[in-house]
Amino acid sequence: MTLTGPAGAGAAAMVFVDDPTAPRVAADDAHHLLDVLRLRPGELVVAGDGRGRWTTCRIAGPDGRDRPAGDDLLIPEGDVRVDPPADPPITVAFAPVKGDRPEWVVQKLTELGVDRIVPLVTARSVVRWDGERSARVVPRLRRIAREASAQCRRAHLPEITEVTTLDGLVTVASGLVTLAQPGGGPPTLDCTTVAVGPEGGWDPAELAATGSTTGLGPTVLRAETAAVSVAALLCGLRAGVVGPPG
Repeated sequence: MTLTGPAGAGAAAMVFVDDPTAPRVAADDAHHLLDVLRLRPGELVVAGDGRGRWTTCRIAGPDGRDRPAGDDLLIPEGDVRVDPPADPPITVAFAPVKGDRPEWVVQKLTELGVDRIVPLVTARSVVRWDGERSARVVPRLRRIAREASAQCRRAHLPEITEVTTLDGLVTVASGLVTLAQPGGGPPTLDCTTVAVGPEGGWDPAELAATGSTTGLGPTVLRAETAAVSVAALLCGLRAGVVGPPG
């Protein structure tokens, strides 16, 4: 399958900026390009705004200073291109588990192409992000999604919502929500909002209230595996690299 958008530009890296026509690179991103990736003057970089607009740039050469930075680091090369958002949009909600696995989940969902990622509080959630903890965790997940988007060359940053409940997810999704559950039907693009429950599974009341389930195979998956699996299947169906069931 041919790479398109920023992924097909053949660039050494991607960075997000406010305006691709005048790309001003934040200090942390400049450090990553110059000190971590060790890019050199003349190397190609994609600058995008995370909302579909992007262009190719070159790392600036020496100009009498030790190194270029900020406004002077990238020299635009060519027109700004605009990529439309993927259709249909895909939402994956998940109940966080212990440790750093939620961060891994967000990273992988971003790489796969999920458009909206929703941290969930469920009846059987062991890990509960609320109040001050939510205020700390959600911004960190957004940073992880931004870094993963640059790594995989996404033109559109995914939306990382605030922590919500299943009722809140229905409001955010504005449509049918299905729950990942052993024995459910196969993932399809008829329902592109899927919620993955905690390690203890869904409460019977949650299953009854939602009324739609999606299965992910004949085994019981870890919560984080289920989230990544359903994202891979739905994004693969949307991209045409996975065939519809049957």
